[in-house]
Amino acid sequence: MTSFHLVQSNLVWEHIDANLEHLEHQIMGIRSGAIILPEMFSTGFSMDSEKLAESMTGKAVTWLKKQATQKQVYICGSIIIEEDSRYFNRFVWVAPDGAMTTYDKRHLFRMAGEHHHYAAGADQTQLSIDELQLRPQICYDLRFPAWSRNTSGYDVLLYVANWPAARRQHWMTLLQARAIENLSYVIAVNRVGKDGNSIEYAGDSCVIDPWGNYLLQMDADESIGTVDLDLVSLRKYRESFPAHLDADVLDIR
Repeated sequence: MTSFHLVQSNLVWEHIDANLEHLEHQIMGIRSGAIILPEMFSTGFSMDSEKLAESMTGKAVTWLKKQATQKQVYICGSIIIEEDSRYFNRFVWVAPDGAMTTYDKRHLFRMAGEHHHYAAGADQTQLSIDELQLRPQICYDLRFPAWSRNTSGYDVLLYVANWPAARRQHWMTLLQARAIENLSYVIAVNRVGKDGNSIEYAGDSCVIDPWGNYLLQMDADESIGTVDLDLVSLRKYRESFPAHLDADVLDIR
């Protein structure tokens, strides 16, 4: 089994140094498995991409690599990245050897104007940890089931988010639906607290199995939740209930 540590944190608005310092203290005791941080964990969900963006050798990326290699863990979350004169809400996954894999958020939250400040990603990414295959997604991607359709045999659908408390019922309902329809585990990490736009976040980070049951359900407090995922039971369920064999074939990269 593989341990996943869901880090539910109250982020300091647009303050990279303060967030990295706080998160380092929060994850101090974790020495194995995978550490999952929220969306835009170093800044909060800011549209000031020009001011806050960094390169792939910048402060937050360097911090992720340091945590991964020193602790010998996997660690991930999304940050604001500038590349080729464009800005991305980029998920970064770092392995214990420092190797990085990235995914750029596909669906940009237009109700906050995200599509005016960031470029949309074009491609899916698949990750592996031990024998588990993971598909990362970011926040608003949750509302688009075709984009998360399990055509590549992933075992875990992984969401990092800044999902407001005002729509927490949508968050919980859609996460269960994604797990059930894709015959996969879902891991979802959200932030807590209030951001610089006075938007409140209720946390509700969770882990859901392919039956739609909660293996872990967190509240609105700053905390870390840990869960072990069992690949054997997932494979047995897929064999006994192979709904994926009747799925429509879609051209989704």
